[in-house]
Amino acid sequence: MSDLPNGFKEYWQNVDDELARYPGNPELEEVPMHSTHFCTVFWVKLTSIGPVRIGGYLSIPHGDGPFPAIMQTPKYGSVNHVPDYNDRKRYVMFTLMHRGQRLTDEPWAAAYPGLLTEGVDDKDRYVYRSIVADCLRGAEFLQSRPEVDSDRIAVVGDDLALITASRRPEFSHVHAAGFLFHRLMDHRERSSAYPVEEVNDYLRTNPDDARRVAETLAHFEPIHHAPAIKARTLLSIGDDGAIGGPEWLAQLAEQIGGPVEEYRVTHRGGTDNDSIDAWLAGQLGREPMSKFRRTLP
Repeated sequence: MSDLPNGFKEYWQNVDDELARYPGNPELEEVPMHSTHFCTVFWVKLTSIGPVRIGGYLSIPHGDGPFPAIMQTPKYGSVNHVPDYNDRKRYVMFTLMHRGQRLTDEPWAAAYPGLLTEGVDDKDRYVYRSIVADCLRGAEFLQSRPEVDSDRIAVVGDDLALITASRRPEFSHVHAAGFLFHRLMDHRERSSAYPVEEVNDYLRTNPDDARRVAETLAHFEPIHHAPAIKARTLLSIGDDGAIGGPEWLAQLAEQIGGPVEEYRVTHRGGTDNDSIDAWLAGQLGREPMSKFRRTLP
């Protein structure tokens, strides 16, 4: 196992302790334009640390539950969408918006680019400390719903999905792809693409902060969270020799505490989406459904 950053366990315990001081106080409001004959969609408000009200879309299938469930952790960007039509047919779906994203951008709106380095020189002020807390609160909310089968709850996303699963072990399955924090200080030296380039932008302006930035980001390195993940995990693996490829993710895969499977990305959107959908459906006891139209015979 990689050496943990100094104070790592205490840092994350403090996040849990702070979150526990604020009741979630969920509020649900139906969204008729997204509800269908087979599901009801709600806009959910929750309290996270700060305290700040965050939100998300909750979709519950009609019929007799409990149902398998999937939580989608927030993507890097201002907008997260209503869960996919096919997913709403099969699962209780919860798509979380963290603080600063569209629909949860009062009193503060996240900047893109810029969010990745907001407060990065101080791990206790770093914005992702609060964003992870938002994800943990979302996990607690979904896991508490009476419509959810507690033995079949998945979380999908990037590093946030892994960190969330590590700290809320009630998840039975994880699918993780598109990692942002994994080896980020190495990644920034091999890429000028955003959002990773935000770290380079910050350090060009603040070169004396390099040690503090590395210390902060180390607390979000998924390798350090991986041993606590007991869920069955599917990692999407990129090309040989590439960032996100098998060599790049090998240590992360080795450190995960539960069973790990790997999916080699083909870069064919339909193939990749359908393959991952089939894996999740098989694990959660549902039929696979393609998100893409098939040509009729």
